[in-house]
Amino acid sequence: MEASGKHEETHSNRTERLAGTVNWGTATVIGLFAGMLYGGSKEAAASVRKDAEVMLKLGSTPDKREQYRLMRDAMEKRFVRVTRGSIVGGIRLGMFTAGFYGLQNLLAEKRGIHDVFNVVGAGSATAATFGLIMPGSLKWRARNVVLGSVLGAALCFPLGWLHLKLVEKANEGNTTTTAKDSREMGEVKSGLGAAIDRLEENLNK
Repeated sequence: MEASGKHEETHSNRTERLAGTVNWGTATVIGLFAGMLYGGSKEAAASVRKDAEVMLKLGSTPDKREQYRLMRDAMEKRFVRVTRGSIVGGIRLGMFTAGFYGLQNLLAEKRGIHDVFNVVGAGSATAATFGLIMPGSLKWRARNVVLGSVLGAALCFPLGWLHLKLVEKANEGNTTTTAKDSREMGEVKSGLGAAIDRLEENLNK
């Protein structure tokens, strides 16, 4: 029993320390689908100009079979471009989201507290890593690493601060609601106990 109590206490302390962190799996899935949507939409918008070129070719081609072939080829190419854009966009944003929130949760666990510095560190490290793996010369990659780390920290500081403030407000509201519910339950229980006492007195008479 004592060991179980210690385990529950340790688990509750860990949960309190990590309050406000985002679920890594959920964030990765959301980033994956958002990247797929963005990449597909971008390629679909870029296909408008190419569709206009196809329409010009159709207007200058009297043969019906040739028109059908041009339309079929244009639709197939559009489908391939949109699909490729969705896959690439989903992988890129999914990897970025997974790396960012994974590092953020890791820093929160190692430091024992979740604050804005975890968000800044995760954003800076993730942006620097993506700058390193981008194609280009070594000098270009080094520039991307420095630029990515600075921009990542600069963008994540206000966003992380805002996120933590919103989490604090939400936790305050939940605490107030829980305390109110506890008082109401206590009043209900006290009223029920008084009713039971009166019933026992009537039965004893």
